[in-house]
Amino acid sequence: MSHTTRLYPRVHVDTADVPAVGHAGGVLLTETVAVTGLGRALSQALAPWRKPTAVHDPGKVVTDLAIALALGGDCLADVGVLRAEPGVYGLVASDATVSRTIAALATDATRVLGAINTARASARAAAWGLAGQRAPDHDINANKPLVIDVDATLVTAHSEKEAAAATFKRGFGFHPLEAFVDHGQAGTGEPLAGLLRKGNAGSNTAADHITVIRQALAQLPGYRAGARAGRKILVRVDGAGGTHELMDWLERGRLSYSIGFTLPSDTAQLLTKIPEQVWTPALDAHDEVRDGAWVAELTGLLDLKGWPKGMRVIARKERPHPGAQLRITDIDGLRVTAFATNTVRGQLADLELRHRRRARCEDRIRVAKDTGLDNLPLFGFDQNRIWCAIVALATELTAWLQLLGLHSHDARRWEPKRLRLRLFTLPATLVRHGRQLLLHLAATSPWAQLAHTAINRLRRFPAPG
Repeated sequence: MSHTTRLYPRVHVDTADVPAVGHAGGVLLTETVAVTGLGRALSQALAPWRKPTAVHDPGKVVTDLAIALALGGDCLADVGVLRAEPGVYGLVASDATVSRTIAALATDATRVLGAINTARASARAAAWGLAGQRAPDHDINANKPLVIDVDATLVTAHSEKEAAAATFKRGFGFHPLEAFVDHGQAGTGEPLAGLLRKGNAGSNTAADHITVIRQALAQLPGYRAGARAGRKILVRVDGAGGTHELMDWLERGRLSYSIGFTLPSDTAQLLTKIPEQVWTPALDAHDEVRDGAWVAELTGLLDLKGWPKGMRVIARKERPHPGAQLRITDIDGLRVTAFATNTVRGQLADLELRHRRRARCEDRIRVAKDTGLDNLPLFGFDQNRIWCAIVALATELTAWLQLLGLHSHDARRWEPKRLRLRLFTLPATLVRHGRQLLLHLAATSPWAQLAHTAINRLRRFPAPG
Protein backbone atom coordinates (compact mmCIF):
# COMPACT_ATOMS: atom_id res chain seq x y z
CA MET A 1 0.00 0.00 0.00
CA SER A 2 1.35 3.42 -0.95
CA HIS A 3 0.74 6.45 1.20
CA THR A 4 0.76 10.06 0.07
CA THR A 5 0.81 13.21 2.14
CA ARG A 6 -0.06 15.60 -0.72
CA LEU A 7 -3.22 16.08 -2.71
CA TYR A 8 -1.48 17.99 -5.51
CA PRO A 9 1.84 17.71 -7.32
CA ARG A 10 4.79 19.48 -5.77
CA VAL A 11 6.25 21.84 -8.35
CA HIS A 12 9.40 23.94 -8.21
CA VAL A 13 8.69 27.65 -8.52
CA ASP A 14 10.83 30.50 -9.81
CA THR A 15 10.45 33.68 -11.84
CA ALA A 16 11.66 33.85 -15.43
CA ASP A 17 11.30 35.88 -18.61
CA VAL A 18 8.85 33.70 -20.51
CA PRO A 19 6.31 34.52 -23.25
CA ALA A 20 3.37 33.63 -21.01
CA VAL A 21 0.51 36.14 -20.89
CA GLY A 22 -1.69 36.78 -17.89
CA HIS A 23 -5.33 37.72 -18.51
CA ALA A 24 -4.99 36.77 -22.17
CA GLY A 25 -8.76 36.68 -22.45
CA GLY A 26 -8.71 40.43 -22.09
CA VAL A 27 -8.16 40.50 -25.85
CA LEU A 28 -11.92 39.93 -26.03
CA LEU A 29 -12.33 43.36 -24.46
CA THR A 30 -9.71 45.08 -26.62
CA GLU A 31 -11.43 43.69 -29.72
CA THR A 32 -14.76 45.02 -28.43
CA VAL A 33 -13.16 48.45 -27.95
CA ALA A 34 -11.94 48.32 -31.55
CA VAL A 35 -15.12 47.08 -33.21
CA THR A 36 -17.38 49.60 -31.45
CA GLY A 37 -15.00 52.48 -32.05
CA LEU A 38 -15.00 53.26 -28.33
CA GLY A 39 -11.25 53.87 -28.13
CA ARG A 40 -11.20 56.34 -30.98
CA ALA A 41 -14.37 58.07 -29.70
CA LEU A 42 -12.88 58.54 -26.22
CA SER A 43 -9.59 59.77 -27.67
CA GLN A 44 -11.41 62.40 -29.72
CA ALA A 45 -13.81 63.36 -26.92
CA LEU A 46 -11.03 63.86 -24.34
CA ALA A 47 -8.54 65.53 -26.72
CA PRO A 48 -9.19 69.00 -25.21
CA TRP A 49 -7.77 67.76 -21.90
CA ARG A 50 -4.54 66.36 -23.39
CA LYS A 51 -1.51 68.53 -22.72
CA PRO A 52 0.61 69.38 -25.79
CA THR A 53 3.65 67.51 -24.48
CA ALA A 54 1.75 64.58 -22.99
CA VAL A 55 2.90 61.08 -23.93
CA HIS A 56 -0.30 59.34 -22.90
CA ASP A 57 -3.70 59.98 -24.46
CA PRO A 58 -6.38 60.59 -21.75
CA GLY A 59 -8.77 58.50 -23.85
CA LYS A 60 -6.36 55.55 -23.73
CA VAL A 61 -5.88 56.02 -19.99
CA VAL A 62 -9.65 55.92 -19.39
CA THR A 63 -10.07 52.91 -21.70
CA ASP A 64 -7.25 51.05 -19.93
CA LEU A 65 -8.91 51.69 -16.59
CA ALA A 66 -12.24 50.41 -17.93
CA ILE A 67 -10.60 47.20 -19.15
CA ALA A 68 -8.80 46.78 -15.83
CA LEU A 69 -12.13 47.05 -13.99
CA ALA A 70 -13.76 44.57 -16.36
CA LEU A 71 -10.91 42.15 -15.59
CA GLY A 72 -11.60 42.47 -11.86
CA GLY A 73 -9.70 45.55 -10.69
CA ASP A 74 -11.10 47.95 -8.12
CA CYS A 75 -8.55 50.75 -7.90
CA LEU A 76 -6.39 52.89 -10.20
CA ALA A 77 -3.25 50.86 -9.49
CA ASP A 78 -4.85 47.69 -10.88
CA VAL A 79 -4.14 49.03 -14.35
CA GLY A 80 -0.69 47.52 -13.70
CA VAL A 81 -2.17 44.19 -14.86
CA LEU A 82 -2.40 45.68 -18.36
CA ARG A 83 0.98 47.42 -18.16
CA ALA A 84 2.65 44.05 -17.64
CA GLU A 85 1.38 42.81 -21.04
CA PRO A 86 2.30 45.47 -23.66
CA GLY A 87 1.96 42.92 -26.46
CA VAL A 88 -1.77 42.68 -25.76
CA TYR A 89 -2.64 46.05 -24.23
CA GLY A 90 -0.07 48.40 -25.77
CA LEU A 91 1.60 51.26 -23.92
CA VAL A 92 -0.05 51.76 -20.52
CA ALA A 93 0.60 54.80 -18.35
CA SER A 94 2.35 54.56 -14.98
CA ASP A 95 0.33 54.66 -11.78
CA ALA A 96 1.43 58.24 -11.18
CA THR A 97 0.37 59.34 -14.67
CA VAL A 98 -2.99 57.59 -14.32
CA SER A 99 -3.59 59.32 -10.99
CA ARG A 100 -2.64 62.74 -12.39
CA THR A 101 -4.86 62.21 -15.44
CA ILE A 102 -7.94 61.42 -13.36
CA ALA A 103 -7.21 64.36 -11.04
CA ALA A 104 -6.90 66.68 -14.06
CA LEU A 105 -10.14 65.43 -15.61
CA ALA A 106 -11.93 65.89 -12.29
CA THR A 107 -11.14 69.62 -12.27
CA ASP A 108 -13.57 69.97 -15.19
CA ALA A 109 -15.77 67.02 -14.29
CA THR A 110 -19.08 68.14 -15.78
CA ARG A 111 -17.63 68.83 -19.24
CA VAL A 112 -15.48 65.68 -19.10
CA LEU A 113 -18.47 63.52 -18.20
CA GLY A 114 -20.39 65.07 -21.08
CA ALA A 115 -17.53 64.19 -23.43
CA ILE A 116 -17.32 60.62 -22.12
CA ASN A 117 -21.08 60.22 -22.48
CA THR A 118 -20.87 61.41 -26.08
CA ALA A 119 -18.25 58.74 -26.79
CA ARG A 120 -20.36 56.12 -25.02
CA ALA A 121 -23.42 56.98 -27.09
CA SER A 122 -21.39 56.74 -30.30
CA ALA A 123 -19.99 53.33 -29.35
CA ARG A 124 -23.42 52.09 -28.25
CA ALA A 125 -24.92 53.06 -31.60
CA ALA A 126 -22.13 51.13 -33.33
CA ALA A 127 -22.57 48.07 -31.09
CA TRP A 128 -26.34 47.94 -31.52
CA GLY A 129 -25.98 48.51 -35.25
CA LEU A 130 -23.61 45.55 -35.54
CA ALA A 131 -25.93 43.40 -33.42
CA GLY A 132 -28.74 43.82 -35.94
CA GLN A 133 -31.78 41.80 -34.95
CA ARG A 134 -30.20 40.98 -31.58
CA ALA A 135 -29.94 44.67 -30.65
CA PRO A 136 -32.09 45.79 -27.69
CA ASP A 137 -33.85 48.39 -29.85
CA HIS A 138 -34.60 46.11 -32.80
CA ASP A 139 -38.23 46.24 -33.90
CA ILE A 140 -39.46 47.95 -30.73
CA ASN A 141 -42.98 49.38 -30.51
CA ALA A 142 -45.60 50.26 -27.91
CA ASN A 143 -46.45 46.59 -27.40
CA LYS A 144 -42.80 45.49 -27.28
CA PRO A 145 -40.95 48.49 -25.84
CA LEU A 146 -37.31 49.04 -25.02
CA VAL A 147 -37.10 48.86 -21.21
CA ILE A 148 -35.12 51.31 -19.08
CA ASP A 149 -34.86 50.33 -15.41
CA VAL A 150 -34.05 52.96 -12.79
CA ASP A 151 -32.96 52.13 -9.27
CA ALA A 152 -30.75 53.43 -6.48
CA THR A 153 -28.20 51.58 -4.40
CA LEU A 154 -25.96 52.26 -1.43
CA VAL A 155 -22.18 52.32 -1.65
CA THR A 156 -20.31 52.16 1.64
CA ALA A 157 -17.39 54.51 2.26
CA HIS A 158 -14.84 52.96 4.60
CA SER A 159 -13.10 56.28 5.19
CA GLU A 160 -13.90 59.99 5.13
CA LYS A 161 -14.53 60.98 1.52
CA GLU A 162 -15.94 64.16 0.08
CA ALA A 163 -19.78 64.15 0.13
CA ALA A 164 -19.99 60.82 1.95
CA ALA A 165 -22.85 60.92 4.45
CA ALA A 166 -25.03 58.77 6.65
CA THR A 167 -27.52 56.60 4.72
CA PHE A 168 -31.10 55.67 5.52
CA LYS A 169 -29.88 52.17 6.42
CA ARG A 170 -27.60 53.62 9.10
CA GLY A 171 -24.51 53.16 6.99
CA PHE A 172 -22.09 55.74 5.66
CA GLY A 173 -21.24 56.49 2.06
CA PHE A 174 -23.07 57.33 -1.15
CA HIS A 175 -26.50 56.78 -2.67
CA PRO A 176 -26.08 56.69 -6.49
CA LEU A 177 -29.09 56.48 -8.82
CA GLU A 178 -28.60 54.30 -11.91
CA ALA A 179 -30.43 53.59 -15.16
CA PHE A 180 -29.94 50.43 -17.23
CA VAL A 181 -31.35 49.13 -20.48
CA ASP A 182 -32.71 45.60 -20.16
CA HIS A 183 -31.60 43.06 -22.79
CA GLY A 184 -34.48 40.76 -21.92
CA GLN A 185 -34.62 37.21 -20.65
CA ALA A 186 -32.11 35.97 -23.23
CA GLY A 187 -29.44 38.51 -22.34
CA THR A 188 -28.13 40.77 -19.62
CA GLY A 189 -28.23 44.55 -19.76
CA GLU A 190 -26.03 47.62 -19.88
CA PRO A 191 -25.78 50.93 -18.01
CA LEU A 192 -27.14 54.07 -19.62
CA ALA A 193 -26.75 56.75 -16.95
CA GLY A 194 -25.82 57.27 -13.34
CA LEU A 195 -25.94 60.05 -10.79
CA LEU A 196 -23.54 59.91 -7.86
CA ARG A 197 -25.26 61.37 -4.79
CA LYS A 198 -24.54 61.92 -1.13
CA GLY A 199 -25.46 59.10 1.20
CA ASN A 200 -28.36 61.08 2.64
CA ALA A 201 -29.94 61.78 -0.76
CA GLY A 202 -33.67 61.07 -0.81
CA SER A 203 -34.99 57.84 -2.29
CA ASN A 204 -37.99 59.41 -4.04
CA THR A 205 -36.43 62.63 -5.33
CA ALA A 206 -38.26 63.27 -8.59
CA ALA A 207 -35.66 65.74 -9.87
CA ASP A 208 -32.91 63.13 -9.62
CA HIS A 209 -35.03 60.50 -11.38
CA ILE A 210 -35.81 62.93 -14.21
CA THR A 211 -32.13 63.84 -14.57
CA VAL A 212 -31.05 60.21 -14.82
CA ILE A 213 -33.84 59.28 -17.25
CA ARG A 214 -32.95 62.26 -19.47
CA GLN A 215 -29.33 61.14 -19.53
CA ALA A 216 -30.42 57.57 -20.26
CA LEU A 217 -32.58 58.64 -23.20
CA ALA A 218 -29.65 60.63 -24.60
CA GLN A 219 -27.65 57.39 -24.74
CA LEU A 220 -30.13 55.65 -27.04
CA PRO A 221 -29.17 55.41 -30.72
CA GLY A 222 -31.15 57.85 -32.85
CA TYR A 223 -32.23 59.99 -29.91
CA ARG A 224 -32.70 63.68 -30.67
CA ALA A 225 -32.64 66.25 -27.87
CA GLY A 226 -36.08 67.71 -27.31
CA ALA A 227 -37.85 64.94 -29.24
CA ARG A 228 -40.45 62.77 -27.56
CA ALA A 229 -39.26 59.19 -27.27
CA GLY A 230 -42.80 57.81 -27.40
CA ARG A 231 -44.53 54.73 -26.01
CA LYS A 232 -41.89 52.43 -27.50
CA ILE A 233 -39.72 53.30 -24.48
CA LEU A 234 -40.85 51.85 -21.14
CA VAL A 235 -39.44 53.27 -17.89
CA ARG A 236 -39.64 50.94 -14.90
CA VAL A 237 -39.06 52.21 -11.37
CA ASP A 238 -39.85 50.86 -7.92
CA GLY A 239 -42.01 52.70 -5.41
CA ALA A 240 -39.39 55.46 -5.08
CA GLY A 241 -40.51 56.69 -8.50
CA GLY A 242 -44.18 56.89 -7.55
CA THR A 243 -44.34 60.69 -7.40
CA HIS A 244 -46.65 63.13 -9.18
CA GLU A 245 -43.69 65.05 -10.62
CA LEU A 246 -42.04 62.03 -12.24
CA MET A 247 -45.21 60.52 -13.65
CA ASP A 248 -46.35 63.89 -15.02
CA TRP A 249 -42.96 64.32 -16.69
CA LEU A 250 -43.07 60.83 -18.21
CA GLU A 251 -46.58 61.45 -19.49
CA ARG A 252 -45.59 64.76 -21.07
CA GLY A 253 -42.80 62.93 -22.86
CA ARG A 254 -45.27 60.27 -24.01
CA LEU A 255 -43.11 57.60 -22.42
CA SER A 256 -44.59 54.33 -21.23
CA TYR A 257 -44.08 53.66 -17.54
CA SER A 258 -44.49 50.93 -14.96
CA ILE A 259 -43.84 52.31 -11.48
CA GLY A 260 -44.41 51.02 -7.97
CA PHE A 261 -47.47 52.62 -6.37
CA THR A 262 -48.06 53.13 -2.65
CA LEU A 263 -51.56 52.03 -1.70
CA PRO A 264 -53.69 54.14 0.68
CA SER A 265 -54.26 53.15 4.29
CA ASP A 266 -57.85 52.03 3.57
CA THR A 267 -56.72 49.47 1.00
CA ALA A 268 -58.12 46.59 3.03
CA GLN A 269 -61.61 48.04 2.74
CA LEU A 270 -61.18 48.81 -0.95
CA LEU A 271 -60.10 45.27 -1.77
CA THR A 272 -63.23 43.82 -0.17
CA LYS A 273 -65.20 45.52 -2.97
CA ILE A 274 -63.51 43.34 -5.60
CA PRO A 275 -65.36 40.04 -6.16
CA GLU A 276 -63.16 36.96 -5.93
CA GLN A 277 -63.88 36.00 -9.54
CA VAL A 278 -62.34 39.30 -10.70
CA TRP A 279 -58.92 38.34 -9.40
CA THR A 280 -56.86 36.81 -12.23
CA PRO A 281 -54.12 34.22 -11.53
CA ALA A 282 -50.66 35.77 -11.68
CA LEU A 283 -47.82 34.37 -13.76
CA ASP A 284 -44.39 33.16 -12.73
CA ALA A 285 -41.10 33.95 -14.44
CA HIS A 286 -41.78 31.25 -17.06
CA ASP A 287 -45.18 32.68 -18.04
CA GLU A 288 -46.94 29.86 -16.22
CA VAL A 289 -49.75 30.30 -13.69
CA ARG A 290 -48.28 30.92 -10.25
CA ASP A 291 -50.03 29.17 -7.42
CA GLY A 292 -51.14 31.45 -4.59
CA ALA A 293 -50.91 34.78 -6.43
CA TRP A 294 -53.58 36.90 -8.17
CA VAL A 295 -53.87 40.30 -9.87
CA ALA A 296 -56.72 42.79 -10.29
CA GLU A 297 -57.15 46.40 -11.38
CA LEU A 298 -57.89 49.01 -8.72
CA THR A 299 -58.12 52.11 -10.92
CA GLY A 300 -61.86 52.61 -10.50
CA LEU A 301 -61.68 52.23 -6.71
CA LEU A 302 -59.02 54.85 -6.05
CA ASP A 303 -59.15 58.62 -5.93
CA LEU A 304 -56.59 59.41 -8.64
CA LYS A 305 -57.34 63.10 -8.92
CA GLY A 306 -54.12 64.93 -9.67
CA TRP A 307 -52.42 61.89 -11.17
CA PRO A 308 -51.81 61.71 -14.96
CA LYS A 309 -54.84 61.02 -17.09
CA GLY A 310 -54.97 57.43 -18.26
CA MET A 311 -52.95 56.06 -15.36
CA ARG A 312 -53.96 52.58 -14.24
CA VAL A 313 -53.26 50.95 -10.88
CA ILE A 314 -52.91 47.17 -10.80
CA ALA A 315 -52.64 45.21 -7.55
CA ARG A 316 -51.16 41.82 -6.80
CA LYS A 317 -51.99 39.71 -3.77
CA GLU A 318 -50.09 36.58 -2.86
CA ARG A 319 -49.30 34.27 -0.03
CA PRO A 320 -46.15 35.68 1.62
CA HIS A 321 -42.97 33.68 1.87
CA PRO A 322 -42.43 31.90 5.21
CA GLY A 323 -41.21 34.40 7.79
CA ALA A 324 -42.23 37.49 5.80
CA GLN A 325 -43.84 40.26 7.85
CA LEU A 326 -47.15 41.67 6.67
CA ARG A 327 -47.86 45.39 6.39
CA ILE A 328 -50.88 47.51 7.26
CA THR A 329 -52.13 47.34 3.67
CA ASP A 330 -52.02 43.53 3.59
CA ILE A 331 -55.26 41.67 4.17
CA ASP A 332 -56.34 38.16 5.18
CA GLY A 333 -52.72 37.05 5.54
CA LEU A 334 -51.91 37.97 1.92
CA ARG A 335 -49.18 40.35 0.78
CA VAL A 336 -50.61 43.15 -1.39
CA THR A 337 -48.51 45.32 -3.72
CA ALA A 338 -49.38 47.60 -6.61
CA PHE A 339 -47.91 49.46 -9.56
CA ALA A 340 -49.07 52.21 -11.88
CA THR A 341 -48.85 52.09 -15.66
CA ASN A 342 -50.17 53.97 -18.66
CA THR A 343 -50.14 50.87 -20.87
CA VAL A 344 -53.66 50.33 -22.17
CA ARG A 345 -53.38 47.02 -23.96
CA GLY A 346 -52.42 43.65 -22.51
CA GLN A 347 -53.68 41.16 -19.97
CA LEU A 348 -53.32 42.17 -16.33
CA ALA A 349 -51.16 39.15 -15.55
CA ASP A 350 -48.80 40.02 -18.43
CA LEU A 351 -48.49 43.64 -17.32
CA GLU A 352 -47.84 42.58 -13.73
CA LEU A 353 -45.18 40.09 -14.83
CA ARG A 354 -43.56 42.79 -16.97
CA HIS A 355 -43.37 45.06 -13.94
CA ARG A 356 -42.04 42.31 -11.66
CA ARG A 357 -39.21 41.67 -14.10
CA ARG A 358 -37.90 45.02 -12.93
CA ALA A 359 -36.06 42.88 -10.40
CA ARG A 360 -33.52 42.22 -13.16
CA CYS A 361 -32.25 45.71 -12.37
CA GLU A 362 -30.89 44.26 -9.14
CA ASP A 363 -28.74 41.96 -11.29
CA ARG A 364 -27.43 44.95 -13.22
CA ILE A 365 -26.53 46.76 -9.99
CA ARG A 366 -24.78 43.66 -8.69
CA VAL A 367 -22.76 43.48 -11.91
CA ALA A 368 -21.84 47.17 -11.65
CA LYS A 369 -20.73 46.72 -8.04
CA ASP A 370 -18.64 43.73 -9.11
CA THR A 371 -17.03 45.96 -11.75
CA GLY A 372 -15.85 48.78 -9.53
CA LEU A 373 -18.98 50.52 -8.23
CA ASP A 374 -18.73 48.86 -4.83
CA ASN A 375 -15.52 50.74 -4.11
CA LEU A 376 -15.19 54.45 -4.77
CA PRO A 377 -11.44 54.59 -4.20
CA LEU A 378 -10.78 58.32 -4.56
CA PHE A 379 -11.27 61.12 -2.06
CA GLY A 380 -12.75 63.89 -4.20
CA PHE A 381 -16.41 63.77 -5.16
CA ASP A 382 -15.71 64.79 -8.78
CA GLN A 383 -12.93 62.22 -8.98
CA ASN A 384 -15.40 59.55 -7.93
CA ARG A 385 -17.87 60.86 -10.53
CA ILE A 386 -15.20 60.16 -13.15
CA TRP A 387 -14.64 56.75 -11.56
CA CYS A 388 -18.36 55.96 -11.89
CA ALA A 389 -18.19 56.83 -15.59
CA ILE A 390 -15.28 54.40 -15.98
CA VAL A 391 -17.33 51.74 -14.18
CA ALA A 392 -20.10 52.31 -16.73
CA LEU A 393 -17.61 51.92 -19.57
CA ALA A 394 -16.28 48.67 -18.10
CA THR A 395 -19.76 47.25 -17.66
CA GLU A 396 -20.74 48.28 -21.18
CA LEU A 397 -17.68 46.64 -22.69
CA THR A 398 -18.63 43.36 -21.07
CA ALA A 399 -22.24 43.69 -22.21
CA TRP A 400 -21.24 44.54 -25.80
CA LEU A 401 -18.80 41.63 -25.86
CA GLN A 402 -21.61 39.29 -24.87
CA LEU A 403 -24.03 40.88 -27.34
CA LEU A 404 -21.66 40.69 -30.31
CA GLY A 405 -19.36 37.76 -29.59
CA LEU A 406 -21.09 35.36 -27.19
CA HIS A 407 -24.72 35.55 -28.34
CA SER A 408 -25.11 31.86 -29.23
CA HIS A 409 -23.71 30.51 -25.95
CA ASP A 410 -24.77 30.48 -22.31
CA ALA A 411 -21.92 32.94 -21.78
CA ARG A 412 -24.32 35.58 -23.11
CA ARG A 413 -25.74 35.73 -19.57
CA TRP A 414 -22.60 35.10 -17.52
CA GLU A 415 -21.86 37.65 -14.82
CA PRO A 416 -18.35 39.10 -14.25
CA LYS A 417 -17.14 36.49 -11.78
CA ARG A 418 -17.75 33.65 -14.22
CA LEU A 419 -16.44 35.57 -17.22
CA ARG A 420 -13.21 36.29 -15.37
CA LEU A 421 -12.70 32.72 -14.20
CA ARG A 422 -13.47 31.09 -17.53
CA LEU A 423 -12.55 33.59 -20.24
CA PHE A 424 -10.58 36.63 -19.11
CA THR A 425 -7.88 34.64 -17.27
CA LEU A 426 -7.20 32.19 -20.09
CA PRO A 427 -3.57 30.99 -20.14
CA ALA A 428 -1.67 31.83 -23.31
CA THR A 429 1.71 32.57 -24.83
CA LEU A 430 2.60 35.48 -27.08
CA VAL A 431 5.10 34.93 -29.89
CA ARG A 432 6.25 36.98 -32.85
CA HIS A 433 5.69 35.32 -36.21
CA GLY A 434 7.18 37.35 -39.05
CA ARG A 435 5.85 40.85 -38.47
CA GLN A 436 2.83 39.68 -36.52
CA LEU A 437 2.19 38.93 -32.86
CA LEU A 438 0.47 35.59 -32.36
CA LEU A 439 -1.41 34.85 -29.14
CA HIS A 440 -1.63 31.09 -28.51
CA LEU A 441 -4.58 30.33 -26.22
CA ALA A 442 -3.92 27.16 -24.24
CA ALA A 443 -5.93 24.36 -25.85
CA THR A 444 -6.13 22.63 -22.47
CA SER A 445 -8.50 25.34 -21.21
CA PRO A 446 -12.15 24.19 -21.44
CA TRP A 447 -13.19 27.63 -22.74
CA ALA A 448 -10.34 28.45 -25.13
CA GLN A 449 -12.42 27.54 -28.18
CA LEU A 450 -15.30 29.70 -26.98
CA ALA A 451 -12.94 32.67 -26.65
CA HIS A 452 -11.40 31.97 -30.05
CA THR A 453 -14.85 31.83 -31.66
CA ALA A 454 -15.86 35.11 -30.02
CA ILE A 455 -12.68 36.85 -31.16
CA ASN A 456 -13.24 35.69 -34.74
CA ARG A 457 -16.82 36.95 -34.63
CA LEU A 458 -15.70 40.37 -33.44
CA ARG A 459 -13.02 40.59 -36.12
CA ARG A 460 -15.48 39.75 -38.89
CA PHE A 461 -17.33 42.99 -38.26
CA PRO A 462 -16.29 45.89 -40.49
CA ALA A 463 -13.91 48.43 -39.01
CA PRO A 464 -15.82 51.46 -37.68
CA GLY A 465 -15.77 54.69 -39.65
